[in-house]
Amino acid sequence: LGTGFAFTEGPVWHPRERCLIFSDMPDDHMRRWRADGSISTFRKPSNKANGNAFDASGRLITCEHAASRVTRLEPSGNMTVLASHWNGKELNSPNDVVVRSDGSIYFTDPTYGRLEYYGVPREPALPIRGVYRIANDGTLQVLVDDFGQPNGLCFSLDEKRLFVNDTERGHIRAFDVDPMGALSNSRIWATPSGAGDGGVDGMKIDREGNLYCTGPGGVHVFAPEADCLGVIRVPEVVANFNWGDDDLCSMFFTASTSLYRLPVRIPGRRPF
Repeated sequence: LGTGFAFTEGPVWHPRERCLIFSDMPDDHMRRWRADGSISTFRKPSNKANGNAFDASGRLITCEHAASRVTRLEPSGNMTVLASHWNGKELNSPNDVVVRSDGSIYFTDPTYGRLEYYGVPREPALPIRGVYRIANDGTLQVLVDDFGQPNGLCFSLDEKRLFVNDTERGHIRAFDVDPMGALSNSRIWATPSGAGDGGVDGMKIDREGNLYCTGPGGVHVFAPEADCLGVIRVPEVVANFNWGDDDLCSMFFTASTSLYRLPVRIPGRRPF
């Protein structure tokens, strides 16, 4: 659908405007693709934005590498900072984000946004690379702090499990989610492997409960019980992906310098 970008990430479908919003981190640019083929600026500068998600009110939640924060775009156009520090120290570089049906927000905080090109080079202030939860009252809580580099994340259909991949260790971890949103029973759920370049990064779930995760050669598809069903091969290394169009039967891939689309039979899961 488009190429010549620096490094694409964070695709999210806007159901009201019927467009795809995606990040181009090194270019400090968020872009908008429409069905007529046009690609325009959504926001620039973007603080080298990475992952994006919509909440139930249609507000865009964004992870900003350069500013080390999670923000929310309000209907007025103003930006609300949801998280920027933990225990008085600046977050590493929030990477990817998902919103639970109760309105709470979960995000990962590796250090990739403190590297040259993908962010702003600087030393981390925190000793951990964690997974966090923002409660509806704005309270920030660290849920897990033993990741190498936490990255993509998604809930199971019933939201009783949270999946988080660890890019540094190359596997997907699963956690049980209690009614208050806390995590327990950590275990390695799957390890995408095979031929080709790429690693675990973006991760989503479809309407039938199959889990999709980037990995070597493209996007690996797992059945609900972790059996690998196959790999969607993409010409470039895929960082992230999402479903879009009115029926959510198009998969959009943010793959290195380009944006791709693939029609699929199983639609993506509607967030709310």
